[in-house]
Amino acid sequence: MAKSCFQVNIGAFDQFIKDVNNDPEKGKVTFKTTTEWQGGAVSKTTARDFVLHTDEPASLGGTDSAADPVELLLASIATCFSIGFVTQAAKRGIDFSDVIIETEGDLDLRGYFGLDKSIRPGYTNIRYKVKVKSDASIEQLEELRQLAHELSPMIETVVNGVDITGSVEKI
Repeated sequence: MAKSCFQVNIGAFDQFIKDVNNDPEKGKVTFKTTTEWQGGAVSKTTARDFVLHTDEPASLGGTDSAADPVELLLASIATCFSIGFVTQAAKRGIDFSDVIIETEGDLDLRGYFGLDKSIRPGYTNIRYKVKVKSDASIEQLEELRQLAHELSPMIETVVNGVDITGSVEKI
């Protein structure tokens, strides 16, 4: 089946926007995942009915059996952006036959290893490039890119940060 922006269910999307506009409480949602350590550096995460695995590269003590969490962050940014990009295109009657998003992030592992307290353990820079096959003009594509970037929950969370709290309990 050929790919198309018009495969997004815009009717359902627009109806949900109307529902949230009429009752803002409907827009307040909580997402949940459960992660179970599988041994070594491998974990299994369940989100709704979906399962994904993570591991570390061999050089970081893993078995390289799955993407590592910092790669999943890049994937989360790109996939969230992709959904917004395609949805906004469909709402404007613009179609793509292909979209590829290349996402990269720079990390100084000395922070993660605790070798230098002045170096943060997280990404210092993240960038993405959107490659699009479409009859749309480059100006239209850039406008869509900016809108999808601005409205992306993942990009907004990474750029502006969020409080993260934690606790521990014995099982």
